[in-house]
Amino acid sequence: MQFRKIFAPIAILFVLLAACSDGPSAEEQIYEHLEKAVTLEDAFREQQQPIVELEQKEQELYNEIINLSMEEFDKIQELSKEASTLADQRLEKLELEKESIDAAKEEFDKIDELIEDIDEEKADAKEKAKALDEKMQQRYDAYQNLYDVYKEAVAYDKELYEMLQNEELKEEELREQIDKVNESYKKVIEANQSFNTLTEEYNTLKKEFYEAAGLDVEYEEQEGKENGSAEENQDNQEDQDSNDTEKDTEE
Repeated sequence: MQFRKIFAPIAILFVLLAACSDGPSAEEQIYEHLEKAVTLEDAFREQQQPIVELEQKEQELYNEIINLSMEEFDKIQELSKEASTLADQRLEKLELEKESIDAAKEEFDKIDELIEDIDEEKADAKEKAKALDEKMQQRYDAYQNLYDVYKEAVAYDKELYEMLQNEELKEEELREQIDKVNESYKKVIEANQSFNTLTEEYNTLKKEFYEAAGLDVEYEEQEGKENGSAEENQDNQEDQDSNDTEKDTEE
């Protein structure tokens, strides 16, 4: 049940040359907004590892719970409450993520009026900017969906932990709830994959826009799990998902 919502922006060092004496061009202003949006997503990226750690701890608690007998019901109650607290902490991190994404989207939207100001002689740059704008809208919508389904999945987790504190809980009810949890995380995986794909496509289009706009940009790839390629991180995530998504009912 460990999922990372991966945003793997391309870290870049920008060198803008030969700036116009009468002020920045529309392309350069768009660049400023795009890179400020990247910075505004810093808080989003900072939540990734803490969320993963919370998910891991929560899974460990669940595994411990299902290996306890009813003679240890007090311990089951204690661990269930602890797991529920961790789920609440995940929701707090999720809200910080969303605030960051929303702020970045608000900054990004400032390019809309600038796109039409791109010189007609740079038709390719204008087309790339329009495509970039559309891709970001798709990416943002994908994140909203991911946010919704992840929040729903955590809610099902919390319901499960609440049920585990009931000594009269029937096995059939438990299995039904676990099915809900597992189905909800399948939706999370699908939404996450969509968001990752759109993020990668967005980064590619951004490069293409900078090239078409004639901006002299140097790209510096960052190392590390969170700043690696979206494809590499997605492969790692799928390995995790195959092992950790489904809860079982072993008791």
